[in-house]
Amino acid sequence: MIVALAALEAGVITEDFQTFCTGKVKLGNHTFHCWKKQGHGLQNLVSAIEHSCDVYFYEIARKTGINRIAAMAERFGLGEPTGIGVGGERSGLVPTKEWKLATIGEPWQGGETLNVGIGQGHLLTTPLQLAMMTAQLANGGKRVRPRLMYSPATEETADAESGDQPAADIEENKSLGLSEHALSLVLEGMRRVTNSTTGTAFRARIKDPTKAMAGKSGTAQVRRISKYERDTRVLKNKERLWKERDHALFVAFAPVEAPRYAIAVVVEHGGGGSSVAAPIARDVLTATQNRDPARTPPTGTVAVRRKEKEEG
Repeated sequence: MIVALAALEAGVITEDFQTFCTGKVKLGNHTFHCWKKQGHGLQNLVSAIEHSCDVYFYEIARKTGINRIAAMAERFGLGEPTGIGVGGERSGLVPTKEWKLATIGEPWQGGETLNVGIGQGHLLTTPLQLAMMTAQLANGGKRVRPRLMYSPATEETADAESGDQPAADIEENKSLGLSEHALSLVLEGMRRVTNSTTGTAFRARIKDPTKAMAGKSGTAQVRRISKYERDTRVLKNKERLWKERDHALFVAFAPVEAPRYAIAVVVEHGGGGSSVAAPIARDVLTATQNRDPARTPPTGTVAVRRKEKEEG
């Protein structure tokens, strides 16, 4: 989603830009593969998100450039701590040409941009950053910062422990300056991921339309697949040693029509995001919406006791 927004905002593509995915693309003497070996065929931005087409994002990442991708990622808070107030929070990493030269002492290579274009390579994020990114997409491109929610035994404890968080001085609800049209295209792609029959996570959809979720699947490789493996046979995830299995990722928000909740699920060495992480996101978002105080406040909670107290 970040790469799509960067490309659209930079004007290097429009919503009509299309790429034909054959399952791979060459850059110099390197071949970059799509997860779908036979390719996705002709793809535009929305369908590329829906089908998670790597080749499309390789192409628009190359056209956009790493620094413009990095600038968009930083607007969403990637590459810095969220300020949630938990000790030891990692900042992640949003790489740039300047970062690589200063840190590694080597110039940036074009192929590295392609890897970042599908969320891999030097790029590092935390699950919390991904959830925050998703929330900012869902709320129309407004800045948010996460805070911890407590579930204490008494209302007095809740009041005592709900003081200022370290991120309280960060301005919230400030616009990230995104084009409404660009954002609408990305959100439509995410909606189709779970609600279109050809979406990567359709099987993990929330069937109740009033609680439907939109999302994006992801699979992060932990090791590079060699040319020999591609020429012979790439082992399925379950056939590999556990430590060599891909990480499964899924981000989502719900309900689609009036978003209230965002989530990021990471299953280490779990395999495919749509098959492993998406069902977890579905179950959590379903249960959360079922417990939403705006729908049916659960009895005995701090919120209900406070409301009863206010009503006398």
